[in-house]
Amino acid sequence: MSPELLTILMFSGLLIGLFMGHPLAFVLGGLAVIFGFLGPGPQVFGQIVNRVYGLMDSYVLVAVPLFIFMARMLSDSGVTERMFEALRRLLGPVRGGLTLAVILISVMLAATTGIIGASMTVMGLLALPSMIRHKYQTEISCGAIAAGGSLGILIPPSIMLVVMGSYASISVGQLFAAALIPGLLLALCYGVYVAIRSFLDPTLGPPMSVDERDEFSTGQVLLMTLRLIIPPMLLVIGVLGSIFSGIATVTEAASIGALIALIMVIFYGQFTWRRLFDGVMETGKTTAMVLFVAVGATAFTGVFIAGGGIDVVQDLLVNIGLGRWGTLIVMMLMVFVLGMFLDWLGIVLISFPIFLPVAEALGFDRMWVVMMMAIVLQTSFLTPPFGYALFYLKGVAPPGVTMQQIYKGVIPFIIIILGAAALCAVFPQLVLWLPGVMF
Repeated sequence: MSPELLTILMFSGLLIGLFMGHPLAFVLGGLAVIFGFLGPGPQVFGQIVNRVYGLMDSYVLVAVPLFIFMARMLSDSGVTERMFEALRRLLGPVRGGLTLAVILISVMLAATTGIIGASMTVMGLLALPSMIRHKYQTEISCGAIAAGGSLGILIPPSIMLVVMGSYASISVGQLFAAALIPGLLLALCYGVYVAIRSFLDPTLGPPMSVDERDEFSTGQVLLMTLRLIIPPMLLVIGVLGSIFSGIATVTEAASIGALIALIMVIFYGQFTWRRLFDGVMETGKTTAMVLFVAVGATAFTGVFIAGGGIDVVQDLLVNIGLGRWGTLIVMMLMVFVLGMFLDWLGIVLISFPIFLPVAEALGFDRMWVVMMMAIVLQTSFLTPPFGYALFYLKGVAPPGVTMQQIYKGVIPFIIIILGAAALCAVFPQLVLWLPGVMF
């Protein structure tokens, strides 16, 4: 089989398998077995086994279950519910205050959990009913929750950045530093957009009533907010501070975070042995899902490389005649389109072996390209038909909230993400400055 035909058939099979509703891990692994025989031949399976063993030997990936456990423990501590109530009262008197509170809480959740499902579920159950009850527009409320909840894959500590660092052979600590400014910039853009729209049209986010506002004094609300924000901030400092200061590796820092999260559960009186058992089991299930996809993608890319498909795609990108920036834009557009059909893990594991060598050959910094892809991958949670944030939100939304309203609400935030990516392309120091200073 020619490399060109192999490329077309493997990616066609990938799309067909996904549209039929099969799990990504088994679609990738199944295609690897089929085209391993049809393409390079059975001898390729020995190479794939060696690649899988290399994946198993990755010390960095040990951080994945630790961060997942940390997220589960923090969710069980109940601190998120208390923080939202405090910020709701603090920002309620402002137009669009509840939407701004959602974005602030989402940043805190992103910096302490990095798990999209947990953030989306908590904010959908907590914030959306409150926003609808206070007569906030459903579309902008859903858009803010979906976009804010997806920040967990960009703002460190992020499981996506751990996997990216492992596969791109880049220090995960440096990636965490590189992602900090773009992640906060994205959250700032969300907040500015919401604030401007709510100021121009008060019906999108009316301020809190005077009676509700007077239930607590400003001093009481500020004290409540500080008391609730300090423990999660200690968690962030414990994890990121130990990495950036060079005290601990990412894996060691993840274990520090898991311990602090467990202490927070005990401190808030939420600890039970059953909750600990459920947290460990949930961690095992999520980690197994991530690693199954990683093994399937490793097999898929192994066959793809051995069959010459990667050379076909790279030659096409290099010889497309659009120049270095035009080629980069094409690659980012491909990541954006793939985000409509695949989750971030599949996109990272499939695209990195193809795109990173091309980008380096064109003279782009490897870490900057990885971070550009990470920013664009924010859209993979928001773009139909397979945007996971959309389905998470629909699953926990109150009755009456339609999928059409959720789709309509996320469109401005998708545009903001692409705008932030363009800004980081024009000003690459937004990505490269902090890791250059710290490392």
